Amino acid sequence: MFDVLAEKIHANAVEKGFWDRPADEIFVTKQMMMIVSEVVEAMEALRKDMEPSQLSDEFADIIIRTLDLYAGMLKAGYVTKSLDSAVKQKMEKNQDRPKKHGVRF
Repeated sequence: MFDVLAEKIHANAVEKGFWDRPADEIFVTKQMMMIVSEVVEAMEALRKDMEPSQLSDEFADIIIRTLDLYAGMLKAGYVTKSLDSAVKQKMEKNQDRPKKHGVRF
C-alpha cells in the first residue's frame, strides 16, 4: 500500500525536477527538513483557526514529502526494508507496549 503510493509520488517528484542531484546525506537532510516545514505549516493552520480543509492539505503535504523521501532513499540504497512491512511490524509492536509507552508525555 505505502510502497506503491511512494513509488508513484517519487516518480512525479523526479519528473518535476525535485531530485536533480544524487541523494547524498546533505540532500536527504534537506528533504527531511522540508517534512518538518510541512508539520510547522499544519501547526500554524491549527493555531490560526484556518479552514479544516487547509489542515487536511497540510497533512497531505507531510505524507507526500515523507513517501517521496522514503522512495528516493530506497532507490539510493539508504533504506532496504519495505515501508509496508515496517509499518505492519511497528503497529504490532505498539499493540503490546504499555500506556503512553511508559512515559508521562
